[in-house]
Amino acid sequence: MTQTVVNTTQETPVVTPPRQPARSGGGRLRALDGLRLIAALMVACYHYGGRGGDITRAWGTSAADVFPTLHTPFAYGCLGVQVFFVISGFVICMSGWGRSLRSFFASRTARLMPAYWVAVLLVSAVFALPVVVYDAVSPSDILVNLTLLQQPLGVHRVLGVDWTLWAEVRFYALFALFVVLPGANRRRVVLFCVGWILAAAITQGAHQPLLDIVFMPEYAPFFIGGVGLYLVHRDRRDPYAWGIVGVSFLIGQHYAVRSLWNAADPNAFAHRTSWGIIAVVAFGFIAVGAIALGWLDRVNWRWLTVAGALTYPFYLVHEHLGWVVVQTLHRHLGVPSYATFLLTIASMLTLAWVMNKVVEERLTPKLRKALAAPRQ
Repeated sequence: MTQTVVNTTQETPVVTPPRQPARSGGGRLRALDGLRLIAALMVACYHYGGRGGDITRAWGTSAADVFPTLHTPFAYGCLGVQVFFVISGFVICMSGWGRSLRSFFASRTARLMPAYWVAVLLVSAVFALPVVVYDAVSPSDILVNLTLLQQPLGVHRVLGVDWTLWAEVRFYALFALFVVLPGANRRRVVLFCVGWILAAAITQGAHQPLLDIVFMPEYAPFFIGGVGLYLVHRDRRDPYAWGIVGVSFLIGQHYAVRSLWNAADPNAFAHRTSWGIIAVVAFGFIAVGAIALGWLDRVNWRWLTVAGALTYPFYLVHEHLGWVVVQTLHRHLGVPSYATFLLTIASMLTLAWVMNKVVEERLTPKLRKALAAPRQ
């Protein structure tokens, strides 16, 4: 999905297998799958009942009127993205450790793109229907969206959530360049985290758009914190890993509060408190930390694997298609608001299950194999 920049080094790569604490359920951290779904549902609550904008048209009135009690808690759901970024830092470090650059690229591309392509085409097709009141993206812009480069190219986006994928892509590129390519080891990962923290801080002070695109200071602490938690997972006594996690949390909560605290805005949809924002950010770090330390090894139910598989396609389609479902159920069929909310979540999870079975399980292995195969 990303074209990774090639870097060379004089040092011989030292690749060591991950040291992971024993788990009763084998190698998969199923609690991490469950946390993924929680983060996705947080974002869905925000999109359906924690903000204004297009969801107002779907409900026929402000979501604050639809959910007079829950609209404020739902407004914190946007922080599910930060939780996702912490999880991503953990998972990418774990999956990239010991992999070649080709294998890493193939794995990431095959994981992201098939469901993404289908989501772009599906949302575009639904929004093109005459009965749907939302504006469709032009055919030219839809084609650009298939590259996942629409945001830097300034093209209208089909999926509202795809800005987070652009952040993920940049993280993958940085991690591939500085860790995967030369060969993952503890020292190199530590230097990567420390270097990125410093680069992000300098970027914030330099006010240079190019540096901001590359080092994304607003989101870097969450990815770095996840990487640090994977180092904790490998060795819970590593003081450098704990230091990386601590500094990442301190900086991450600052950016989250700065961008989301809106107490001074009298026209804000809902007033988030600074302590509430800090608490949700802390939840993300603590939850991934508990998994890293093995405290949630008993959370090993098989259905969590299914939940984890549904999370990505659900995340892709739930916002825009959810608007259509909400409008159909609530405004046209008269279904009560709370029932509409639950039925919309259920319908998007069902669609995600279909996408996982029909698209991901069939196309992902084939694409990964094609991209990972050596070429003469």
